[in-house]
Formats: sequence, C-alpha cells, structure tokens
Amino acid sequence: MSKLGKKEPRMDTDEHGCDFLEKLLDGAEVEWVALGEVATFLKGKSLPKKSIVEEGVHKCIHYGELFTYYPAIIKDVKSRTSQSITDSIVSLSNDVLMPTSDVTPTGLAVASCIREDNIVLGGDILVIRSSAIDGRFLSTFIRNNKSKIMQMVKGATVYHIYAKDLAKLSIPIPCPENPEKSLAIQAEIVRILDTFTELTTELTTELTARTKQYNYYRDQLLTFEDGDVEWKELGNVTEINTGQKPSEILESATDFDYINAGTSRSGYSANSNCEGDIVTTPSRGQGGIGYVGYQKEPFWLGALCYKMKSKDKDFLINKYLYYFLQSKSELLLGLKKEGGVPAVNKTDLAKLQIPVPSPSEQARIVAILDKFDTLTHSISEGLPREIEQRQKQYEYYRDLLLSFPKPEAQMEKVA
Repeated sequence: MSKLGKKEPRMDTDEHGCDFLEKLLDGAEVEWVALGEVATFLKGKSLPKKSIVEEGVHKCIHYGELFTYYPAIIKDVKSRTSQSITDSIVSLSNDVLMPTSDVTPTGLAVASCIREDNIVLGGDILVIRSSAIDGRFLSTFIRNNKSKIMQMVKGATVYHIYAKDLAKLSIPIPCPENPEKSLAIQAEIVRILDTFTELTTELTTELTARTKQYNYYRDQLLTFEDGDVEWKELGNVTEINTGQKPSEILESATDFDYINAGTSRSGYSANSNCEGDIVTTPSRGQGGIGYVGYQKEPFWLGALCYKMKSKDKDFLINKYLYYFLQSKSELLLGLKKEGGVPAVNKTDLAKLQIPVPSPSEQARIVAILDKFDTLTHSISEGLPREIEQRQKQYEYYRDLLLSFPKPEAQMEKVA
C-alpha cells in the first residue's frame, strides 16, 4: 500500500476531516467483530509486592502500574521481580494488558500494549492476546472507548471487569480478508498517533528541563549576601490589606477574576476592587497558605486574601516582590498559625524581612525571570501552550483515525 511506511503523519483531510481515514484505508473494507472472535484471554498470576525488588532477575508488571504509570504503549518496563518465570504468566510481545480490579471504576478503562516477551505479569492483570490485531492499535482503541468499557464494570466497593464481558466488545478490523494488509493499516494508524505522542513527550521533557533551569536562576538571582542589599520590613514598604466578598460570585468568565483563598481564582466578578500590578497571598484556609500570586490586571480581592502593593514603585517594584515571595514560600509558611483554620496574621506578615536591591537591579531580575516564566508557565505563549496544542492535535487525529464506518448490519451481528 503506497500510504504505508511514511515517516511523517499525513494531514491532508478535507474540510470536514472525514477524508483522512478513507485515504488511509485506500478502499479496504472494515469489518466490526466481537473481540472474543479474534483474541484469547489469560489472567496473570499472583505477584507479591515483596518479590518486586531492584535486583530482581526478571522484568515484571504489577496490575496497579497499569493505571498509575504505563501509557497505551509500554516501551520500557520499570519493575523487576525475584519470582521465577516457571511460576508465572509471562507476556508475548503485542499482548494487551488491562487491570481487572480497582477501587474506582475509571481505573479499569485503561489498556497497555507490551512490546517485550517474557515479562512477568501479576495477578489482577487481564492479558488479551491476538495475531489478528496490532496490540498498540487495540490498546489505543480501548482507551478511546472509555464509556463502553465503563458499562462493563461491575461491583460497588471494589470494581471488576471480566474477560467474558470484554469478549463482546465490538472492534473494527480493516481489510479482514488480507491479514498482512490489515496489520499494516493498523500499524500505520499507531505510527501516526505515536508521532504526536513523541512530540508531546519531547515538549514535556523540555518543559521539565526549563522549569529546573528557571528555579535555579530564580533562586540564584534572589539570594543575597549580608551587606549586599537593604532589608526592609514588608509593612514599611508595602500596603497590606484584605478585600471583601463580591455581591455575586460568577462561574462564567468576565472581565474580572475573583481572587480569594486557594491557589487559583475563586470565580469571577462583574466588578473590580483592586487595580492591576498587585501581589496576593491567601490569609487563611486549607492548602493556600504560602501560595503567592501576581495580578497583572484589575480584579476583585476577597476577604481571605492579602494584597501587597508597593508604597513607592521607584523604591520597590511589585513584580520583583512577587518573584521574591514566590521563591521563598517557606517564609510565609513559617508565619502560619495552626488551629481550627490555618491563618497568617497581618501583623506577622508586615514584620517579614525582604531584601530590596536597587531599582535597576530589581528591573534586571524581573526582566530575566519574566522570560523564563513565559517559557515555562504561559498558557498563551510558552511551552505549556505548545503541549496543550499538541495534545489537542493528537486527540483530534486519534478520534479521526479510530472512527471507522460501522454499517447497521455489522452492528447487529456483534450486538
């Protein structure tokens, strides 16, 4: 088939996006069959956690790792066991693995394809084995049909999924009359989707490295030796106040964020009670103490949040104060008063000592950290935006490539 074996994902869809799959199939028919007609099912054997050790001779997979660690395609097995292979169920490359029990039903709607032989498979792992289906294609298909899998889950306190139910799952087999061509089409679909996954992984790795770099330079820039700078009490150089509850807290986005306790906005407001260029930190509440925010635009300040505003911007730049307090969150955590509700008293906050270098040095620090902050945190310009776009692109093509035609006659056949 001329379309198989290319290295780049094809993007030539028509304006409705439906031409993509048709070109990939290249006229091949698609038959929907029950999974049990083309696959066999096995169950893993008990794999005690005490047998999972770093010095273990054999690689292994514990069922819990399927919904906490592994993606749709397992390329590297992380655990090892001292358990003998002769006492175990082991994998064949292309097997699809699913957990059969969990305390939440959503944990069972996952599947992973193993690409190695002789991996020891623990208990509560369902093994789906087939020579007619590319396991990578099947695991991706199962993950993309979460709602159908969820309908098969049984139980109340502990949830289970059974092979006899999964065997009824209707799956598409392209070009079933030609097994070699069928597997080639499935593999091409996997390759295209894997390309998007790899792009996202590369961007995520880059983001992790840049975040570490950002944290390093931020800490270096905001660490001062005794005598290098002036140290001032926060209350002497800033205005510190709390706000009040707005007349109405809105759920839909408006012009003004509602900033209160917590680490994110608490809603929206139709009005503002604070101008922009303000540093905020929660005054009380669970989980928010120590968090520092910077409000660039006007917003509504709640009763459970402090705003800190420089009394003289020619002496102290608000954005510099934000970066310093953000990097030294332990100083704010050290002010926390425990009791019924954790809180930071205004008098204690006002006594906090902060370093104040020259305005030009503050501006230099802010300029450097702004660049790093945009790269590592911005959802409109930086790497997080790129990752989000790549993920959306992956999801779009995943849905497109797995949306096979399903004639009513075939639906009735496997119903």
